[in-house]
Amino acid sequence: MNRLRWVAEGDIWDLDMSTPVTLEATARAVSDDPLPLGLSRGTHLSRSKQVEFFHRFMATPLIPSFSSIRSNTGDGGGGGFSLQRVLTLPFSNNWFVSLLGQFDVQRFVSEIKKNEAFGRGSSSTAASRLNAIGKHLKDKSLYALGFCSELLLTPDDTLLLSYDTYKGDLQKNPRAKAIFNHKFPLHNLTAEAFWPGLFVDKHGDYWDVPLSMAIDLASLPAESGLSYHLCLHHNSGSPKKFNSDTMEVPPPSLLPGLSLISAVSYRTNMDLWRGTTPKLETYKPFDIFLSSPHVAVSGIIGSVLTAAFGENSIRSKFENDSEGVGGFSLHVPSVNSGFMADALGRASLTAQYGNFQKPLFDLTRFHARLDFPHGLRFLTGATSVAQDLLNSRQPSLEAFQKICPEVLVSLQQQIVGPFSFKVESGIQIDLKNGLNPVTIDKTVFAIEYALQVLASAKAVAWYSPQQKEFMVELRFFET
Repeated sequence: MNRLRWVAEGDIWDLDMSTPVTLEATARAVSDDPLPLGLSRGTHLSRSKQVEFFHRFMATPLIPSFSSIRSNTGDGGGGGFSLQRVLTLPFSNNWFVSLLGQFDVQRFVSEIKKNEAFGRGSSSTAASRLNAIGKHLKDKSLYALGFCSELLLTPDDTLLLSYDTYKGDLQKNPRAKAIFNHKFPLHNLTAEAFWPGLFVDKHGDYWDVPLSMAIDLASLPAESGLSYHLCLHHNSGSPKKFNSDTMEVPPPSLLPGLSLISAVSYRTNMDLWRGTTPKLETYKPFDIFLSSPHVAVSGIIGSVLTAAFGENSIRSKFENDSEGVGGFSLHVPSVNSGFMADALGRASLTAQYGNFQKPLFDLTRFHARLDFPHGLRFLTGATSVAQDLLNSRQPSLEAFQKICPEVLVSLQQQIVGPFSFKVESGIQIDLKNGLNPVTIDKTVFAIEYALQVLASAKAVAWYSPQQKEFMVELRFFET
Protein backbone atom coordinates (compact mmCIF):
# COMPACT_ATOMS: atom_id res chain seq x y z
CA MET A 1 0.00 0.00 0.00
CA ASN A 2 1.41 3.39 -0.92
CA ARG A 3 -0.06 6.86 -0.71
CA LEU A 4 -0.16 8.69 -4.02
CA ARG A 5 1.72 11.98 -3.67
CA TRP A 6 1.59 14.50 -6.48
CA VAL A 7 3.46 17.65 -7.43
CA ALA A 8 5.90 18.05 -4.56
CA GLU A 9 3.40 17.50 -1.74
CA GLY A 10 1.30 20.41 -3.00
CA ASP A 11 -1.83 19.23 -1.18
CA ILE A 12 -2.14 18.47 2.53
CA TRP A 13 -5.38 16.54 2.26
CA ASP A 14 -5.51 12.77 2.23
CA LEU A 15 -5.11 11.24 -1.20
CA ASP A 16 -6.04 7.88 -2.65
CA MET A 17 -3.98 4.85 -1.69
CA SER A 18 -2.54 2.35 -4.15
CA THR A 19 -3.48 -1.23 -3.35
CA PRO A 20 -3.59 -4.51 -5.33
CA VAL A 21 -6.55 -5.96 -3.38
CA THR A 22 -9.00 -4.92 -6.15
CA LEU A 23 -8.77 -4.44 -9.90
CA GLU A 24 -9.43 -0.74 -9.41
CA ALA A 25 -6.12 -0.63 -7.48
CA THR A 26 -7.02 2.35 -5.30
CA ALA A 27 -8.63 2.89 -1.90
CA ARG A 28 -9.70 6.13 -0.32
CA ALA A 29 -8.13 7.04 3.00
CA VAL A 30 -10.20 7.15 6.18
CA SER A 31 -8.97 10.35 7.78
CA ASP A 32 -8.76 10.92 11.51
CA ASP A 33 -11.76 12.78 12.83
CA PRO A 34 -12.84 15.43 12.08
CA LEU A 35 -11.09 15.39 8.70
CA PRO A 36 -13.03 12.94 6.51
CA LEU A 37 -11.40 14.27 3.35
CA GLY A 38 -10.25 11.71 0.84
CA LEU A 39 -11.46 12.80 -2.55
CA SER A 40 -8.57 15.13 -3.36
CA ARG A 41 -6.27 13.50 -5.82
CA GLY A 42 -3.73 14.33 -8.45
CA THR A 43 -4.44 13.60 -12.08
CA HIS A 44 -3.42 9.98 -12.66
CA LEU A 45 -4.20 7.26 -15.14
CA SER A 46 -6.76 4.57 -14.47
CA ARG A 47 -5.41 1.10 -13.80
CA SER A 48 -6.42 -0.05 -17.29
CA LYS A 49 -4.47 2.78 -18.94
CA GLN A 50 -1.43 2.08 -16.77
CA VAL A 51 -1.39 -1.58 -17.77
CA GLU A 52 -1.86 -0.66 -21.44
CA PHE A 53 1.11 1.73 -21.20
CA PHE A 54 3.31 -1.07 -19.85
CA HIS A 55 2.18 -3.32 -22.70
CA ARG A 56 2.76 -0.82 -25.50
CA PHE A 57 5.81 1.16 -24.43
CA MET A 58 7.72 -1.00 -21.94
CA ALA A 59 7.42 -4.46 -23.58
CA THR A 60 5.74 -5.91 -20.49
CA PRO A 61 3.02 -8.37 -21.58
CA LEU A 62 1.96 -9.29 -18.02
CA ILE A 63 1.87 -7.03 -14.95
CA PRO A 64 2.45 -8.74 -11.59
CA SER A 65 0.90 -7.88 -8.22
CA PHE A 66 0.68 -9.51 -4.81
CA SER A 67 -1.73 -9.19 -1.89
CA SER A 68 -1.75 -11.13 1.35
CA ILE A 69 -5.54 -10.93 1.78
CA ARG A 70 -6.90 -14.44 1.52
CA SER A 71 -10.32 -16.00 1.09
CA ASN A 72 -12.64 -16.38 4.07
CA THR A 73 -13.15 -20.03 3.18
CA GLY A 74 -9.51 -20.85 3.90
CA ASP A 75 -9.13 -22.83 0.69
CA GLY A 76 -6.33 -20.67 -0.62
CA GLY A 77 -8.58 -18.61 -2.88
CA GLY A 78 -8.20 -14.88 -3.29
CA GLY A 79 -5.15 -12.76 -2.74
CA GLY A 80 -1.69 -14.07 -3.46
CA PHE A 81 0.37 -13.52 -6.61
CA SER A 82 -1.56 -12.44 -9.72
CA LEU A 83 -0.87 -11.36 -13.28
CA GLN A 84 -2.79 -8.70 -15.22
CA ARG A 85 -3.28 -7.99 -18.89
CA VAL A 86 -5.51 -5.48 -20.64
CA LEU A 87 -7.30 -5.60 -23.98
CA THR A 88 -8.19 -2.24 -25.51
CA LEU A 89 -11.11 -1.92 -27.89
CA PRO A 90 -10.60 0.40 -30.87
CA PHE A 91 -13.06 3.27 -30.73
CA SER A 92 -12.65 6.99 -31.39
CA ASN A 93 -9.69 9.03 -30.14
CA ASN A 94 -11.75 10.54 -27.33
CA TRP A 95 -13.19 7.22 -26.09
CA PHE A 96 -11.04 4.62 -24.34
CA VAL A 97 -12.65 1.23 -23.71
CA SER A 98 -10.77 -1.67 -22.16
CA LEU A 99 -11.10 -5.09 -20.58
CA LEU A 100 -8.66 -5.76 -17.75
CA GLY A 101 -8.11 -9.40 -16.90
CA GLN A 102 -6.42 -10.84 -13.82
CA PHE A 103 -5.20 -14.40 -13.32
CA ASP A 104 -4.61 -15.77 -9.81
CA VAL A 105 -1.28 -17.57 -10.28
CA GLN A 106 -0.84 -18.51 -6.64
CA ARG A 107 -4.20 -20.23 -6.42
CA PHE A 108 -3.58 -22.00 -9.73
CA VAL A 109 -0.27 -23.43 -8.47
CA SER A 110 -1.92 -24.41 -5.19
CA GLU A 111 -4.65 -26.32 -7.01
CA ILE A 112 -2.08 -28.11 -9.20
CA LYS A 113 -0.07 -29.17 -6.15
CA LYS A 114 -3.24 -30.32 -4.39
CA ASN A 115 -4.19 -32.42 -7.43
CA GLU A 116 -0.71 -33.97 -7.59
CA ALA A 117 -0.77 -34.80 -3.89
CA PHE A 118 -4.19 -36.41 -4.25
CA GLY A 119 -3.01 -38.56 -7.18
CA ARG A 120 0.35 -39.48 -5.66
CA GLY A 121 1.06 -43.17 -5.88
CA SER A 122 -1.00 -43.70 -9.01
CA SER A 123 0.52 -43.78 -12.47
CA SER A 124 0.13 -40.55 -14.41
CA THR A 125 1.23 -39.68 -17.90
CA ALA A 126 2.25 -36.37 -19.39
CA ALA A 127 -1.09 -36.25 -21.21
CA SER A 128 -3.04 -36.66 -17.98
CA ARG A 129 -1.02 -33.90 -16.34
CA LEU A 130 -1.73 -31.58 -19.25
CA ASN A 131 -5.41 -32.45 -19.06
CA ALA A 132 -5.39 -31.62 -15.35
CA ILE A 133 -3.67 -28.29 -16.01
CA GLY A 134 -6.18 -27.49 -18.77
CA LYS A 135 -9.05 -28.33 -16.43
CA HIS A 136 -7.71 -25.97 -13.78
CA LEU A 137 -7.18 -23.20 -16.35
CA LYS A 138 -10.90 -23.40 -17.12
CA ASP A 139 -11.73 -22.75 -13.47
CA LYS A 140 -13.54 -19.39 -13.45
CA SER A 141 -12.57 -18.76 -9.83
CA LEU A 142 -8.99 -18.06 -10.99
CA TYR A 143 -10.03 -15.00 -13.00
CA ALA A 144 -11.25 -11.47 -12.46
CA LEU A 145 -12.43 -9.15 -15.20
CA GLY A 146 -12.80 -5.37 -15.23
CA PHE A 147 -14.58 -3.25 -17.83
CA CYS A 148 -13.53 0.40 -18.10
CA SER A 149 -14.86 3.21 -20.30
CA GLU A 150 -13.24 6.66 -20.29
CA LEU A 151 -14.93 9.26 -22.46
CA LEU A 152 -13.52 12.72 -23.18
CA LEU A 153 -16.78 14.67 -23.45
CA THR A 154 -15.06 18.03 -24.05
CA PRO A 155 -11.44 19.20 -23.64
CA ASP A 156 -12.34 19.96 -20.00
CA ASP A 157 -14.81 17.16 -19.17
CA THR A 158 -14.17 13.45 -18.70
CA LEU A 159 -16.48 10.61 -17.67
CA LEU A 160 -15.17 7.29 -16.36
CA LEU A 161 -17.32 4.19 -15.85
CA SER A 162 -16.02 0.86 -14.61
CA TYR A 163 -17.42 -2.49 -13.57
CA ASP A 164 -15.29 -5.25 -12.00
CA THR A 165 -16.35 -8.86 -11.46
CA TYR A 166 -14.60 -11.42 -9.29
CA LYS A 167 -15.30 -15.10 -9.88
CA GLY A 168 -13.35 -16.40 -6.90
CA ASP A 169 -14.07 -16.28 -3.19
CA LEU A 170 -12.26 -12.99 -2.56
CA GLN A 171 -15.16 -10.92 -3.80
CA LYS A 172 -18.75 -12.18 -3.72
CA ASN A 173 -20.14 -9.02 -5.28
CA PRO A 174 -19.02 -6.92 -8.26
CA ARG A 175 -17.62 -3.43 -7.85
CA ALA A 176 -18.64 -0.41 -9.92
CA LYS A 177 -17.81 3.28 -10.05
CA ALA A 178 -18.63 6.41 -12.02
CA ILE A 179 -16.45 9.54 -11.98
CA PHE A 180 -17.10 12.84 -13.74
CA ASN A 181 -14.35 15.47 -13.79
CA HIS A 182 -14.48 19.05 -15.02
CA LYS A 183 -11.44 21.32 -15.21
CA PHE A 184 -11.99 24.98 -14.48
CA PRO A 185 -9.13 27.43 -15.09
CA LEU A 186 -8.18 27.43 -11.40
CA HIS A 187 -10.26 24.59 -9.94
CA ASN A 188 -11.15 20.94 -10.37
CA LEU A 189 -14.71 19.69 -9.98
CA THR A 190 -15.20 15.98 -9.36
CA ALA A 191 -18.41 14.01 -8.88
CA GLU A 192 -18.13 10.32 -8.13
CA ALA A 193 -20.09 7.30 -6.99
CA PHE A 194 -18.71 3.94 -5.81
CA TRP A 195 -20.69 0.84 -5.00
CA PRO A 196 -19.17 -0.41 -2.88
CA GLY A 197 -16.54 2.18 -1.93
CA LEU A 198 -13.20 0.84 -0.68
CA PHE A 199 -11.56 2.69 2.22
CA VAL A 200 -8.41 2.05 4.23
CA ASP A 201 -7.92 3.22 7.83
CA LYS A 202 -4.75 4.25 9.64
CA HIS A 203 -4.16 0.66 10.80
CA GLY A 204 -4.08 -0.61 7.21
CA ASP A 205 -7.48 -2.34 7.43
CA TYR A 206 -9.81 -2.13 4.42
CA TRP A 207 -13.51 -1.28 4.68
CA ASP A 208 -16.34 -1.55 2.17
CA VAL A 209 -19.14 1.05 2.18
CA PRO A 210 -22.16 -0.20 0.15
CA LEU A 211 -22.61 3.16 -1.59
CA SER A 212 -20.32 6.18 -1.40
CA MET A 213 -20.97 9.39 -3.34
CA ALA A 214 -19.17 12.73 -3.31
CA ILE A 215 -18.99 16.07 -5.08
CA ASP A 216 -15.68 17.86 -4.66
CA LEU A 217 -14.53 21.35 -5.67
CA ALA A 218 -10.87 22.11 -5.04
CA SER A 219 -8.45 24.80 -6.09
CA LEU A 220 -5.49 23.56 -8.11
CA PRO A 221 -2.44 22.58 -6.02
CA ALA A 222 0.14 25.34 -5.87
CA GLU A 223 3.75 25.51 -4.75
CA SER A 224 2.82 28.36 -2.41
CA GLY A 225 -0.15 30.46 -1.48
CA LEU A 226 -3.77 29.86 -0.52
CA SER A 227 -5.79 26.78 -1.48
CA TYR A 228 -9.28 25.74 -0.53
CA HIS A 229 -11.53 22.76 -0.76
CA LEU A 230 -15.27 22.04 -0.57
CA CYS A 231 -16.66 18.51 -0.46
CA LEU A 232 -20.17 17.09 -0.12
CA HIS A 233 -20.00 13.42 0.83
CA HIS A 234 -22.73 10.83 1.35
CA ASN A 235 -22.42 7.25 2.61
CA SER A 236 -25.27 4.75 2.48
CA GLY A 237 -25.48 1.31 4.06
CA SER A 238 -23.58 -0.33 6.87
CA PRO A 239 -19.81 -0.49 6.31
CA LYS A 240 -18.04 -3.78 6.92
CA LYS A 241 -14.49 -5.05 6.98
CA PHE A 242 -13.21 -5.94 3.53
CA ASN A 243 -13.22 -9.70 2.86
CA SER A 244 -14.45 -10.45 6.37
CA ASP A 245 -17.75 -11.63 7.84
CA THR A 246 -16.89 -10.58 11.39
CA MET A 247 -18.77 -7.65 12.89
CA GLU A 248 -16.36 -4.88 13.89
CA VAL A 249 -16.87 -1.23 14.77
CA PRO A 250 -16.13 0.85 11.64
CA PRO A 251 -14.49 4.28 11.63
CA PRO A 252 -17.15 6.93 12.46
CA SER A 253 -16.76 8.84 9.19
CA LEU A 254 -17.80 5.73 7.21
CA LEU A 255 -21.18 5.41 8.90
CA PRO A 256 -24.30 6.34 6.87
CA GLY A 257 -24.99 10.03 6.54
CA LEU A 258 -24.27 13.26 4.73
CA SER A 259 -21.30 15.51 5.45
CA LEU A 260 -20.24 18.90 4.14
CA ILE A 261 -16.55 19.70 4.52
CA SER A 262 -14.94 23.09 3.98
CA ALA A 263 -11.17 23.38 4.18
CA VAL A 264 -8.59 26.08 3.59
CA SER A 265 -4.80 26.03 3.83
CA TYR A 266 -1.83 28.29 3.19
CA ARG A 267 1.54 26.99 1.99
CA THR A 268 4.92 28.69 1.95
CA ASN A 269 8.34 27.50 0.73
CA MET A 270 11.87 28.68 1.35
CA ASP A 271 15.17 27.57 -0.20
CA LEU A 272 18.00 27.27 2.31
CA TRP A 273 20.45 26.41 -0.44
CA ARG A 274 20.23 25.75 -4.18
CA GLY A 275 23.09 24.47 -6.30
CA THR A 276 24.50 26.74 -8.99
CA THR A 277 26.59 24.15 -10.84
CA PRO A 278 25.50 24.18 -14.50
CA LYS A 279 23.85 21.04 -15.83
CA LEU A 280 25.70 18.87 -18.33
CA GLU A 281 24.63 19.73 -21.85
CA THR A 282 25.42 16.23 -23.10
CA TYR A 283 22.96 14.59 -20.67
CA LYS A 284 19.27 15.23 -20.32
CA PRO A 285 17.90 14.87 -16.74
CA PHE A 286 16.02 11.66 -16.17
CA ASP A 287 13.35 13.69 -14.30
CA ILE A 288 13.03 17.47 -14.62
CA PHE A 289 11.58 17.72 -11.09
CA LEU A 290 14.71 16.02 -9.69
CA SER A 291 17.32 17.91 -11.69
CA SER A 292 18.35 20.61 -9.21
CA PRO A 293 20.34 20.02 -5.99
CA HIS A 294 18.90 22.01 -3.11
CA VAL A 295 17.91 22.17 0.55
CA ALA A 296 14.43 23.57 1.13
CA VAL A 297 11.81 23.82 3.85
CA SER A 298 8.07 24.28 3.54
CA GLY A 299 5.16 24.82 5.87
CA ILE A 300 1.40 24.45 5.63
CA ILE A 301 -1.24 25.68 8.04
CA GLY A 302 -4.95 25.22 7.57
CA SER A 303 -8.34 24.53 9.08
CA VAL A 304 -11.27 22.24 8.37
CA LEU A 305 -14.95 22.70 9.20
CA THR A 306 -17.31 19.71 8.98
CA ALA A 307 -21.09 19.58 9.25
CA ALA A 308 -22.48 16.05 9.42
CA PHE A 309 -26.04 14.77 9.28
CA GLY A 310 -26.77 11.16 10.16
CA GLU A 311 -24.97 8.39 12.01
CA ASN A 312 -21.60 9.79 10.88
CA SER A 313 -22.21 12.86 13.04
CA ILE A 314 -21.18 10.92 16.15
CA ARG A 315 -17.46 11.27 16.74
CA SER A 316 -15.51 9.35 19.35
CA LYS A 317 -12.70 10.84 21.40
CA PHE A 318 -9.18 10.25 20.24
CA GLU A 319 -7.36 7.22 21.46
CA ASN A 320 -5.41 7.92 24.67
CA ASP A 321 -7.01 11.38 24.82
CA SER A 322 -9.23 11.41 27.89
CA GLU A 323 -9.92 15.12 27.57
CA GLY A 324 -11.21 14.77 24.03
CA VAL A 325 -9.39 17.84 22.75
CA GLY A 326 -8.80 16.53 19.25
CA GLY A 327 -10.86 19.42 17.96
CA PHE A 328 -14.02 21.40 18.57
CA SER A 329 -17.03 19.10 18.33
CA LEU A 330 -20.75 19.68 18.82
CA HIS A 331 -23.34 16.92 18.57
CA VAL A 332 -27.10 17.58 18.45
CA PRO A 333 -28.86 14.24 19.09
CA SER A 334 -32.35 15.64 18.55
CA VAL A 335 -31.67 16.17 14.83
CA ASN A 336 -28.89 13.56 14.55
CA SER A 337 -26.33 16.09 13.35
CA GLY A 338 -22.97 17.42 14.42
CA PHE A 339 -20.40 20.11 13.76
CA MET A 340 -16.62 19.69 13.96
CA ALA A 341 -13.72 22.08 13.48
CA ASP A 342 -9.98 21.85 13.86
CA ALA A 343 -6.71 23.33 12.65
CA LEU A 344 -3.82 21.43 11.13
CA GLY A 345 -0.25 22.02 10.04
CA ARG A 346 2.72 20.48 8.30
CA ALA A 347 6.46 21.20 8.19
CA SER A 348 8.78 19.59 5.62
CA LEU A 349 12.49 19.45 4.89
CA THR A 350 13.89 18.29 1.54
CA ALA A 351 17.58 17.88 0.76
CA GLN A 352 18.86 16.73 -2.63
CA TYR A 353 22.37 16.20 -3.96
CA GLY A 354 22.97 15.62 -7.65
CA ASN A 355 21.22 16.51 -10.91
CA PHE A 356 19.97 13.02 -11.84
CA GLN A 357 21.80 13.26 -15.17
CA LYS A 358 24.90 11.08 -14.92
CA PRO A 359 24.74 7.29 -15.27
CA LEU A 360 25.77 6.51 -11.68
CA PHE A 361 24.96 7.90 -8.21
CA ASP A 362 23.90 11.36 -9.37
CA LEU A 363 20.86 11.58 -7.10
CA THR A 364 20.60 11.35 -3.33
CA ARG A 365 17.40 12.78 -1.93
CA PHE A 366 16.11 12.96 1.65
CA HIS A 367 12.67 14.13 2.71
CA ALA A 368 11.29 14.52 6.24
CA ARG A 369 7.78 15.62 7.08
CA LEU A 370 6.11 16.51 10.37
CA ASP A 371 2.31 16.45 10.41
CA PHE A 372 0.13 18.07 13.08
CA PRO A 373 -3.35 16.92 12.03
CA HIS A 374 -5.13 18.18 15.17
CA GLY A 375 -4.24 21.77 15.94
CA LEU A 376 -6.36 22.19 19.06
CA ARG A 377 -4.83 19.08 20.59
CA PHE A 378 -1.35 20.41 19.81
CA LEU A 379 -2.19 23.85 21.24
CA THR A 380 -3.55 22.34 24.45
CA GLY A 381 -0.41 20.25 24.93
CA ALA A 382 1.96 23.11 24.10
CA THR A 383 0.16 25.43 26.55
CA SER A 384 0.33 22.83 29.30
CA VAL A 385 4.07 22.23 28.74
CA ALA A 386 4.80 25.98 28.71
CA GLN A 387 2.87 26.56 31.95
CA ASP A 388 4.64 23.70 33.70
CA LEU A 389 8.06 24.98 32.63
CA LEU A 390 7.26 28.55 33.74
CA ASN A 391 6.14 27.23 37.13
CA SER A 392 9.25 25.02 37.46
CA ARG A 393 7.20 21.83 37.22
CA GLN A 394 7.96 18.76 35.19
CA PRO A 395 5.53 18.52 32.25
CA SER A 396 3.45 15.37 32.09
CA LEU A 397 3.91 12.69 29.45
CA GLU A 398 0.32 13.30 28.31
CA ALA A 399 1.15 16.94 27.51
CA PHE A 400 4.30 15.97 25.59
CA GLN A 401 2.36 13.28 23.71
CA LYS A 402 -0.14 15.88 22.46
CA ILE A 403 2.59 17.93 20.81
CA CYS A 404 4.32 14.96 19.16
CA PRO A 405 3.88 15.09 15.39
CA GLU A 406 3.26 12.31 12.91
CA VAL A 407 6.61 11.79 11.19
CA LEU A 408 7.36 10.51 7.71
CA VAL A 409 10.85 10.17 6.22
CA SER A 410 12.02 8.97 2.81
CA LEU A 411 15.38 8.38 1.15
CA GLN A 412 15.98 7.99 -2.58
CA GLN A 413 19.24 6.94 -4.21
CA GLN A 414 20.04 6.56 -7.89
CA ILE A 415 21.46 3.13 -8.68
CA VAL A 416 22.28 3.27 -12.38
CA GLY A 417 20.81 5.32 -15.21
CA PRO A 418 17.07 5.92 -14.73
CA PHE A 419 16.85 3.32 -11.92
CA SER A 420 16.71 4.46 -8.30
CA PHE A 421 15.91 2.87 -4.97
CA LYS A 422 13.51 4.54 -2.55
CA VAL A 423 12.42 3.72 0.98
CA GLU A 424 9.68 5.56 2.85
CA SER A 425 8.62 5.03 6.44
CA GLY A 426 6.48 6.54 9.15
CA ILE A 427 7.73 7.04 12.69
CA GLN A 428 5.26 6.60 15.54
CA ILE A 429 5.98 8.29 18.88
CA ASP A 430 4.32 6.86 22.01
CA LEU A 431 5.89 8.34 25.12
CA LYS A 432 3.75 6.16 27.39
CA ASN A 433 5.53 3.09 26.08
CA GLY A 434 8.67 3.31 28.18
CA LEU A 435 10.34 0.26 26.64
CA ASN A 436 9.86 1.32 23.02
CA PRO A 437 8.63 4.93 22.68
CA VAL A 438 9.62 5.23 18.98
CA THR A 439 8.57 2.65 16.41
CA ILE A 440 8.97 2.39 12.64
CA ASP A 441 5.64 2.06 10.86
CA LYS A 442 4.28 1.61 7.32
CA THR A 443 7.62 1.13 5.59
CA VAL A 444 7.53 0.90 1.79
CA PHE A 445 10.43 -0.16 -0.45
CA ALA A 446 10.42 0.78 -4.13
CA ILE A 447 12.46 0.55 -7.31
CA GLU A 448 11.71 3.46 -9.65
CA TYR A 449 12.42 3.69 -13.38
CA ALA A 450 12.31 7.29 -14.65
CA LEU A 451 10.68 7.68 -18.06
CA GLN A 452 13.00 10.31 -19.46
CA VAL A 453 11.00 10.99 -22.62
CA LEU A 454 7.97 12.06 -20.56
CA ALA A 455 9.90 14.73 -18.59
CA SER A 456 8.57 13.64 -15.18
CA ALA A 457 7.05 10.17 -15.07
CA LYS A 458 8.15 6.87 -13.62
CA ALA A 459 7.33 3.20 -13.43
CA VAL A 460 7.34 2.11 -9.79
CA ALA A 461 7.55 -1.37 -8.32
CA TRP A 462 6.90 -1.18 -4.57
CA TYR A 463 6.51 -3.57 -1.66
CA SER A 464 4.96 -2.96 1.75
CA PRO A 465 6.13 -5.48 4.40
CA GLN A 466 3.42 -4.43 6.86
CA GLN A 467 0.56 -4.90 4.40
CA LYS A 468 2.36 -7.69 2.51
CA GLU A 469 1.46 -6.04 -0.78
CA PHE A 470 3.43 -5.67 -4.01
CA MET A 471 2.44 -3.63 -7.03
CA VAL A 472 3.78 -2.17 -10.28
CA GLU A 473 2.28 1.15 -11.35
CA LEU A 474 2.80 4.35 -13.30
CA ARG A 475 3.24 7.75 -11.63
CA PHE A 476 3.32 11.29 -13.05
CA PHE A 477 4.69 14.58 -11.69
CA GLU A 478 5.66 13.07 -8.34
CA THR A 479 8.72 13.93 -6.24
